[in-house]
Amino acid sequence: MVNDLTKGTIWKKLLFFAIPMLLSSLVQQLYNTVDLIFVGNFVDKSASAAVGTSGLLITCLVGFFGGMSVGAGVVVAQIFGAGDDDGLRRALHTAITFSLIGGVALTFIGWVLGPVYLRLVNTPADIMESALSYLRIYFISMVSVVTYNMGAGVLRSLGDSRSPLYAQFIGGLFNVGADYVFIRILDVGVNGAAYATMISQTIAMLVVLYRLARLDEAYALRIGRLRIDGGLLSKMVKLGVTAGVQALVITLSNVFIQHHINGFGKDAIAAFAAYFKVELIIYLPIVAFGQAIMAFAGQNMGAGDTERVFKGTRICVIMSVALAAVSSVFCLAAGPVLFRAFSNDPEVIAVGCRISRVTFPFYCIYPVMQLLADSLRGCGRVREPMLIVLINMCVIRTIILFTVSPLIPDVRGVAMTYPVTWALTAICMTIYYFSFRRRIERG
Repeated sequence: MVNDLTKGTIWKKLLFFAIPMLLSSLVQQLYNTVDLIFVGNFVDKSASAAVGTSGLLITCLVGFFGGMSVGAGVVVAQIFGAGDDDGLRRALHTAITFSLIGGVALTFIGWVLGPVYLRLVNTPADIMESALSYLRIYFISMVSVVTYNMGAGVLRSLGDSRSPLYAQFIGGLFNVGADYVFIRILDVGVNGAAYATMISQTIAMLVVLYRLARLDEAYALRIGRLRIDGGLLSKMVKLGVTAGVQALVITLSNVFIQHHINGFGKDAIAAFAAYFKVELIIYLPIVAFGQAIMAFAGQNMGAGDTERVFKGTRICVIMSVALAAVSSVFCLAAGPVLFRAFSNDPEVIAVGCRISRVTFPFYCIYPVMQLLADSLRGCGRVREPMLIVLINMCVIRTIILFTVSPLIPDVRGVAMTYPVTWALTAICMTIYYFSFRRRIERG
């Protein structure tokens, strides 16, 4: 059911809109988390390292099209807020058509770039074959992954955050079952995790497409309507390519980080792979609130209510910072138990805990930069947040990595680059946000 975010109590609208998105993100992330649990506990440490070292290329390419879905979401939210059913129909079908084409392109790119990427990040020779095999099977599912995320983004822009949750829940059940069958019963090793993801993401995509087909007939998804509207695609690309490039460049900058991590050996690779899963407990609520404020800002900008946009942003930031602080304390306290879920190797667990003690105490900074950026994107301002993020989290982070971390020849030297650049980004984003707000208020 679509949800009008231009009316009603702000904190309730944001909270009850964000909760299903958080649960949806948790289930979606559980796909790879369950993969890593099965691989880490029922295969071996080398297999966990293969999954971990493959993750950046997947994140890089999927992140670019995820950024494009941001552009589509902003366009859809603003059209919905303005009450234009014909424009909404054309925007929805343009977004889905573009995602289908993009998914095919990603499959091809992933197959071609897989070996190049793995050599670039200094992948150890003994896991090169398994990492490449995992990557190539995973990339077969790119049409499903990209189309699900685009369709889910459209639904969220319409105020429906529950349907993507249902889709991910159903897909997640199939993912767990497929992991058990492929890894425990058929014993196909790390490739089984990729097969499980392919099946589960395809099912999630089909559920989202079905929900889009059940919308109001004026703009419901129909195969015969699938085509690209040049004007709307241009607007989506203009808004989305900056977010896509941001995701792409950030992930590419993380190649340097992965290169440093791989230089510490398989224990460090497996520990960072587990760390990025444990971190999701803190990170995913921030993402959910960010998606909520972006849809909220988009709809209210479309309706012309800028005062509600800024009030909603303030409320959303406060809620997210408070939740991040609580979840950070929990993850620090429960660190050994949480890391043990992903590996039964004592050294991997110890390294993972060392990483988290550097970053988790400062995670409450992250919501400030994330939510202010997402609010700006919902208002149609995507270039400036992108530049702020790229300068701080790519350029400055890379400089710190190569100049400071060698003085600390340990995983903690790599980990420290994260909170430092979060703080710098948050400061710059706050300055720009209030500058933008003053311009809007002055008219």
